[in-house]
Amino acid sequence: MPSKNPAQRLRDIIDNIDAIEAFTAQSDFPAFRTDRKTVYAVVRALEIVSEASRRLPGELTERHSEIDWVAIAAAGNVYRHEYEAVDEALIWHTVRHDLAALRGVAAAEFDRLQSAT
Repeated sequence: MPSKNPAQRLRDIIDNIDAIEAFTAQSDFPAFRTDRKTVYAVVRALEIVSEASRRLPGELTERHSEIDWVAIAAAGNVYRHEYEAVDEALIWHTVRHDLAALRGVAAAEFDRLQSAT
């Protein structure tokens, strides 16, 4: 049964963003888009990030209105159900421009939860 523990969901977000960074560290966009295995790995990690974000409590997400939680949750539906519409350029943009802020929030909230226990 999946955990509803917010610390675990935040850990899932952090771990998968770190994995995405490792998968793409030595790539530029042309190399990324032609490397099917890396594209698949990144999309899978983004699916996990999306699903984990859906399981975070409202009070946590409300503290961080700078993050587009609705878009993160919706992206997972695209990756899973509208996979033919997945665009490597959009994925690359997400990897290079959007994940750092989300990781920062997830790490801060994870630390906050750890210090409260």
